[in-house]
Amino acid sequence: MHTKDRLHIPLKRLADSFSIDELIDQLFFIEKVEDGLQQSEEGRIVSNEDV
Repeated sequence: MHTKDRLHIPLKRLADSFSIDELIDQLFFIEKVEDGLQQSEEGRIVSNEDV
């Protein structure tokens, strides 16, 4: 999926008027979720016991 496509739905969730900080927060959140999903797919996880 292209970056623009991945941002379409999160941008729709923002109010009609939003600050740059709110946009950056959304972008940061999306990046972290995608990083976590990729780590999980690669088996780079921490078990509950290790936590």
